[in-house]
Amino acid sequence: MTPKWLVSSVCNIQYVSLQHGRAGIRPRAGFVRHSFHRGDFSVFTRKLRIAALVAASLFGMSAVQATDITGAGSSFVYPVLSKWSAKYAETTGNKINYQSVGSGAGIAQIKEGTIDFGASDAPLSSEDLTKFGLGQFPSVVGGIVPIVNLQGVTAGQLKLTGPVLADIFMGKVARWNDPAIAALNPGVKLPDVKVTVVHRSDGSGTSFNFTNYLSKVSNEWASKVKFGTAVDWPTGVGGKGNEGVSQYVRQIPGSIGYVEYAYAKKNKISYAQMQNAAGKWVQPTAETFGAAAATADWASAKDFNLIMTNAAGDQAWPITATTWIIMYKKSKNPSHTKVAFDFFKFAFDKGQADAASLDYVALPTSLTQKIQAYWNSDFNK
Repeated sequence: MTPKWLVSSVCNIQYVSLQHGRAGIRPRAGFVRHSFHRGDFSVFTRKLRIAALVAASLFGMSAVQATDITGAGSSFVYPVLSKWSAKYAETTGNKINYQSVGSGAGIAQIKEGTIDFGASDAPLSSEDLTKFGLGQFPSVVGGIVPIVNLQGVTAGQLKLTGPVLADIFMGKVARWNDPAIAALNPGVKLPDVKVTVVHRSDGSGTSFNFTNYLSKVSNEWASKVKFGTAVDWPTGVGGKGNEGVSQYVRQIPGSIGYVEYAYAKKNKISYAQMQNAAGKWVQPTAETFGAAAATADWASAKDFNLIMTNAAGDQAWPITATTWIIMYKKSKNPSHTKVAFDFFKFAFDKGQADAASLDYVALPTSLTQKIQAYWNSDFNK
């Protein structure tokens, strides 16, 4: 609290001159004129010096304590992470500088130690975590959706199964009126145009989950293409990040790609509904992403390594994923680790509405408590 003498001295008295050991003080209206001897003035000037120091500490405190931390990686999580970051900065003054460069680049940068945290939709193996002295934990859940540019086909109208989606991305289904697609979509006017596949050109956690799903529903995909953050795509053009894939699909008639759902909504791109593992047709929504997430057994998942694609359940969206945050367990800058944990706790506790507004699914309290216990036991901060 600011001392009363500081307020009266600084705000209500204007210093004029000091001549021959006396100070002339011009009081503002309503205040009594005073005259000071040398000793009195010495006390007064000491008070002013103290006042300046107190004011600096009071008004400069937030600037001194503010910390900027850096992160990089997943474009899947960027929409919600940017919202969380803005609100956290408003609340604490600490800034989260995050680069949406793709999971592969985020993993590379955290391994090199050039950032405070990496973000990846593909988890690191226990061997990699041990080798580099890293830890990882999930942050939020979202859904990956096939997006299309087909004239006259609205969002959620087109139906696709996993096997047909795999055949499209292998180049085996090459035109939109192919019988394999038409059989799933009676009553939908499918154009006789070439299918242009758009995939990621960079190392991508979105690709990891998308190709992981295709490997589960197509034996041919599993044997020939497999899954990973980067694969040898059989056909198509590459876009960088979810942003790049969205842009290409918007620009190329007859194209199909895959992005995190928030990108489809933001860019007003049509997406497909999918047949899930239970044989049910489902639309991409926070509810269907949540239904898939509800099947996850995090308690048994070593190093929080758990993939949610092709989850069981009538309402489960088949390509559901999470983003892992990856950090050094023994950081060279523990104060940054502390701020990073404070930020993610803020996101867990106060970011549910922001996640829901973008159709992400916040982690359940039981899981966030497990994550925070992991911070306390395994990380220096």
